[in-house]
Amino acid sequence: MSVLDQNAIDIRISEAEVGDYIALLKPRVMSLVIFTALVGLMMAPGHFHPVLAITSLLCIAVGAGASGALNMALEGDIDAKMSRTANRPIPRGRITRPEAMTFGMTLAFFSVMTLGILVNWIAGALLAFTIFFYVVIYTMWLKRWTAQNIVIGGAAGALPPVVAWAAVTGTVDVEPLLLFLIIFFWTPPHFWALALFRSDDYARAGIPMLPNVAGPDATRLQILLYTVVLIAVAAAPWALGYFDWIYGITSLVLGAGMLVLAINVYVRRERSQSLRATRKLFAFSILYLFALFATLLAEVVFRALAPMVGGA
Repeated sequence: MSVLDQNAIDIRISEAEVGDYIALLKPRVMSLVIFTALVGLMMAPGHFHPVLAITSLLCIAVGAGASGALNMALEGDIDAKMSRTANRPIPRGRITRPEAMTFGMTLAFFSVMTLGILVNWIAGALLAFTIFFYVVIYTMWLKRWTAQNIVIGGAAGALPPVVAWAAVTGTVDVEPLLLFLIIFFWTPPHFWALALFRSDDYARAGIPMLPNVAGPDATRLQILLYTVVLIAVAAAPWALGYFDWIYGITSLVLGAGMLVLAINVYVRRERSQSLRATRKLFAFSILYLFALFATLLAEVVFRALAPMVGGA
């Protein structure tokens, strides 16, 4: 009977904990996805069973998490070079790329199949396309090859309200497309503000973000231009009559805040002042999108409750 040489056997015991797998899901991004999807779901006309509503949101959330895990699996080399991402599970050696890839593919498969089988296949197909767009089009192609990565890739992050609307109605209409456009035009000012004060990180990783390719001044101008377009697009649900004056005023007030900060980024070009200006815009942009969609949600809930209150 032969004796096995233990030195010839390479056995790796995973050091990953539950928290490491949760980190792969990009929970902060997932929370934004869930919230915007909830608004799309609540806006959709017709009755939708609460169990199906919860199932839809859960599938969209898991699909977003799958995209995050696959993104990290494919970008482990990039993440290791950037201070902002160096503590993620793969660069730290807590999870291997194959483990993250398997985890992400499993979540993607079950989220799409569950949404398609239990809700409808239009929503399932849209969720599958969203995952594909983020992982293949954005992560594998756009991010590494063009400074327009955020602009085009932003479509993936803008689709969850459309998926949620389709889960309820089985169709796609103007209202969810307006939500799509709001998130789509919000994405460049939000991420380019981050790219301005993280440009050294992106340079080390070799990612062609706009500040590293076109320069900071061109990026500041693009942020300002996209912010102007965003303000107009965000006011469209009110201008087209889908929502009342409360949303309209809120969108204009929030838009004014974004515009002031975008102008400040454009004007403040001395390094310390520029860093403060870009950080303020980045932070406010998160509040902007949350507050805008919260107002949409509040109006939808108020409309649903108004007949019951009036009849009481």
